[in-house]
Amino acid sequence: MLTRIYWRHFDWLLLGVVLLLCGVGVAVIYSATRNSPDLVDYWQRQINFIGIGLVALFAVALFDYRQLSLLAVPAFLAFILSLILVYLFGDAQGGSRSWISVGGTLVQPTEAGKFLLIIFLAWYLSGRRESIHRLPYLLAALVLLLAPLVLVYIQPDFGMTITYAFMGGTLILSAGIRYQHLLLLLGGALLAIPVLAASLQGYMLARVCIFLPTGEDGQIVAPLLNFLRAVFNALPSECLQPAANTAASYNVDQALIAVGNGGLTGMGWTQGTQNQLLFLRVRHTDFIFSVIAEELGMVGAALILLFLLFVVWRILRIAAQAPDPFGRLLAVGIAALIFFQIVINVGMNLKLMPVTGLTLPFISYGGSSLVSMLFAIGLAESVSMRQRRINAY
Repeated sequence: MLTRIYWRHFDWLLLGVVLLLCGVGVAVIYSATRNSPDLVDYWQRQINFIGIGLVALFAVALFDYRQLSLLAVPAFLAFILSLILVYLFGDAQGGSRSWISVGGTLVQPTEAGKFLLIIFLAWYLSGRRESIHRLPYLLAALVLLLAPLVLVYIQPDFGMTITYAFMGGTLILSAGIRYQHLLLLLGGALLAIPVLAASLQGYMLARVCIFLPTGEDGQIVAPLLNFLRAVFNALPSECLQPAANTAASYNVDQALIAVGNGGLTGMGWTQGTQNQLLFLRVRHTDFIFSVIAEELGMVGAALILLFLLFVVWRILRIAAQAPDPFGRLLAVGIAALIFFQIVINVGMNLKLMPVTGLTLPFISYGGSSLVSMLFAIGLAESVSMRQRRINAY
């Protein structure tokens, strides 16, 4: 039974900002779906998801995170097995075989896998913190990370692959490695880029191609693209003329128009033309930031970003106050996950990043994404509640 001292460590300010972001998400989802008869009740569903997520948040917060170290290995093995089953028997949706039917219900193992990977790597790295500076232990950590990366990549799920890679890389860096080993890893990553490009599949190529510069700017990267095509057969000829790929670039173009329409203060809630006239597709999920920018303007969008980054900072603060290395790495992994999704989602809305399908945390519509984000906050709160000392806000 938790004593009062535990609740004194619960980060209520973090929870309050998260709930504020969830409320903004409901309002923006309402605006984004009010003119679509088949989506008109999505804002109400989002409220239900918030309720489910809050139950998960408090349940995880009450659970002692230190007990998770006992489940790290079996949970990781179960995760790898689930990815193998998805590859063999999974259902394909949207060009990706990421789902498997369990009792008639489609389940996406990669969503829960984000946390299983964080828990496993936090356990592995915290237990070897005195040896991780040695190359064999570092290579072992990379091999363990590579197993789920390959299985997710061949689904193919490019967005989740790079998410896993970022989380794993952040945890390994946080555990402490030598600078020469870091340079070695960076060199290996650069050498792997052509091989990765050569293995990209249909929809992945389309999303990467529309991200490349066009017109006069495109001439700068043309020699590099020609080299990749000649040596590795990595990119299709359309990548030199990405503007012609109108089907793939439509969403990004409309998102940029929506952001430009917003100006400084926005067109007003439910008044955005790109949004309300349905030019902006998937506006309640992937491109919800464009709805925010169009209706709330640069001021409103910047304020939302500040709140999101505040959540990341607050979790990093929990990591700094964690009573043990395992708790510290858990919190760091959660902060890395949330930060990465923010950067990628906002970046793809501004055509600064390729489109990957990653949602904006706490705001985009979706039960699995929202509940998983609130679960992550609960895990961070579990670490916060069990710190050894009380710190002032």
